Amino acid sequence: MEYGYKHSKNIVNRLARIEGHVRSVKEMVEEGRECSEILTQLAAVHQAIENTTKAFLKEHMEHCVNRAIKEGKQEEALKELQTAIDRFMR
Repeated sequence: MEYGYKHSKNIVNRLARIEGHVRSVKEMVEEGRECSEILTQLAAVHQAIENTTKAFLKEHMEHCVNRAIKEGKQEEALKELQTAIDRFMR
């Protein structure tokens, strides 16, 4: 099923930036760059992933959960939302 997320372009752009950033960090490791530089970049990647996850979770609530509620599937929607939040909070 295609969901047609409202902000999918934003999410895809964020993921592309993360992908490029991870590639750069990999190159830093291969080049033997300083550990502190690599750790700084890994922290930035981690933060970017967290921010993207938050943005997608918001998209999930606005799109998927609202749709399920409109279709009369409140319990299913809330359970799915709780599962998504639990995964994020690990």
